[in-house]
Amino acid sequence: MYKIPANTLFLAKNIVFVPECHSTNTLALELSQQPHTSDGTVVITEHQTLGRGQRGNTWEAEPGKNLTFSVILKPAFLPVKNQFFLNIFASLAIYDLLRNKTDGQINIKWPNDIYINGKKLCGILIENQIRGSQVSNTILGIGLNVNQRTFSRTTATSLSLVTDKNYDLPELLQELSGCLEARYLQLRAADYKQLKEEYLNKLYWIKEKHTFAARENEFIGQIIGVDENGRLLVETPKGVEFFDVKEISYVN
Repeated sequence: MYKIPANTLFLAKNIVFVPECHSTNTLALELSQQPHTSDGTVVITEHQTLGRGQRGNTWEAEPGKNLTFSVILKPAFLPVKNQFFLNIFASLAIYDLLRNKTDGQINIKWPNDIYINGKKLCGILIENQIRGSQVSNTILGIGLNVNQRTFSRTTATSLSLVTDKNYDLPELLQELSGCLEARYLQLRAADYKQLKEEYLNKLYWIKEKHTFAARENEFIGQIIGVDENGRLLVETPKGVEFFDVKEISYVN
């Protein structure tokens, strides 16, 4: 089953495996409130019955075929004003893992979905607890499509579909744990400039003209960046506008 990775200092040194649960993020949040729960604890399941995604969506995952897990982090070093960098470090870690597996076109769809060849491969859900001006507790939920071959949505794909290979899930978790820890340590070192530069370079649709929907209207716009609060900056017919996660959607 899932073993402690040899290539990390703290991340996934404690692994909590449950065969089935509603949501690993919910279980991880409960565990995070216990004083003995260590930084970097991973909560993982083979069957997540009520997995949650961005915008209140559910996450579709066939039991035993994918990686569905949450990481408990305690980033007390991180000011609240920089909390979007949690999205950035996690997205880049997934990118790093995939870059070693495929030559496909990998992009980060703002704020933190991972796309390959224009289809969704991975979703990330980050839930923070704030204490004063710092982020005291973070639950990092990851749903990575690995060996699943059929999806109800044509916009979804998996690593197996992209590469025509099957993967050992425990081994893949070990690799991903190393990628996550490396990027998290980069965040801990406050390497904000490099992290953001890499994130923007990999952003889906950046500096391309596409159709978006916002405020019950569709318009042609161009993503030009992300501000310090994590809002998407889009050049619209009205000029540069700022959008939060639930305020804009991608059309084509």
